[in-house]
Amino acid sequence: MLPEHLLLLGIVLLLVLEIASDKPRGALVVSLVIVGAATAAATWLHVTGYAAAPFPGHYSVDVSGSLAKAVVLGLSLPVLLLARDDFPEGPFYPLFLSSLYGFCLLLSSDSFLTLFLGLELMSLPVYVLVLLAFGRAEGPEAALKYLILGGTATAMFLMGVSLLYGGSATLALSSFAGALGSHDIMAMAAIVLIVLAFFLKAAIVPFHAWAPDAYEGASLPVTAYMATIIKAGVLLAALRLFGTAPVSGSMVDLLAILPLVSIVWGNLTAMRQRSFRRMIAYSSIAHAGYLFYAFLGAGPGRFQAVVFYLIAYGVMNILAFASIPPGDDDAKRDRLDHLQGLFHRNPFAAVMIGIAMLSLAGIPPLPGFVAKFLIFKNVVAAGYTTYAVLGLVGSYLGIYFYLRVIQVMFINPESASATRVSTGRLALAASVICLIPAVLLSVFPNWVFVRF
Repeated sequence: MLPEHLLLLGIVLLLVLEIASDKPRGALVVSLVIVGAATAAATWLHVTGYAAAPFPGHYSVDVSGSLAKAVVLGLSLPVLLLARDDFPEGPFYPLFLSSLYGFCLLLSSDSFLTLFLGLELMSLPVYVLVLLAFGRAEGPEAALKYLILGGTATAMFLMGVSLLYGGSATLALSSFAGALGSHDIMAMAAIVLIVLAFFLKAAIVPFHAWAPDAYEGASLPVTAYMATIIKAGVLLAALRLFGTAPVSGSMVDLLAILPLVSIVWGNLTAMRQRSFRRMIAYSSIAHAGYLFYAFLGAGPGRFQAVVFYLIAYGVMNILAFASIPPGDDDAKRDRLDHLQGLFHRNPFAAVMIGIAMLSLAGIPPLPGFVAKFLIFKNVVAAGYTTYAVLGLVGSYLGIYFYLRVIQVMFINPESASATRVSTGRLALAASVICLIPAVLLSVFPNWVFVRF
């Protein structure tokens, strides 16, 4: 449990700093050191092949889980660098580490008890992080909506778990996989409630309505965190539940139809957005659909497809957020008009955002293309060719609004009121941290496949 213990140590250190000083400093440095150390610890556990069950039946460590922890903890480092401008000090950093602690806990969960604790510890701090966007008038409303969404998902999850426990008399996660093929009405109701709870947390249509408001009302680093780390946590928790169990019958339709609607609706609605964060919110709704499509595929390939997709999606989203030019007015900075003629003012930022947009659109040879190819290949291999074709057609709709961002930056004339802007040092460091794995994923995807 070294990654979790290091995060807990960081939380305590940050609280001590807050208590001991009227004007605490060094929160960012402490957070970076702690998260970096936790990433190294998770990587070491993976490389050494360490596996153990310190709390049998509730918490265990395995090679794949340690690798997933290392990946997501590594993705959180550039998010921390982005947070420096919006949150010089204050409660952001202990809340951030608390959320990461919950994420690590759910990746090692073997029972619904620890899975629930992990999900809530990951989610509860985010409600407050959304509220911390004092620069946005929409912050309180966004936090309230996100809280209601999260509370509804939690209630559905607990009701599903209680029904599953009533039928199986166990809280082990393996009971979920065992109930997937059951025709018992209580087991079927439990499975549907649990899956719908994950749909709510991942903002799958029709449970998506308030998610764009939360994304738009939050500060930029918090939006980046919700779009990448929280999304990854929800999908990896679902992956832990399904394991390698095959899906069949009505469960196939549930895991195909609503994600397919999310792909189409997310891409269509994103076309009309004038806010960058709101556009990314609808984009994330579509990408959540792609990710849940992976559960239609054969069990052994699910982990590989989902984790590779989460790496590619997370890296590119954070790269886009890190490259947005700075501005005194956060609301104005969020407008797509703010990017007009960006290539003439800041070529590096424009190229980075362009790479991110092309990858999210699935244009080869960028990692987004490889990730989508892997998802649809597994769906076709499982025999669901019709769903794969429909999902592929739906994915083409997303190309328009991604290319529109590129048009605004490279082709549209520079705004008369625009001034030259330079990328801050920390934002530049975050961009480089994301760019390196993006290049590696594009050039050596098989190297990543082998490890998953």
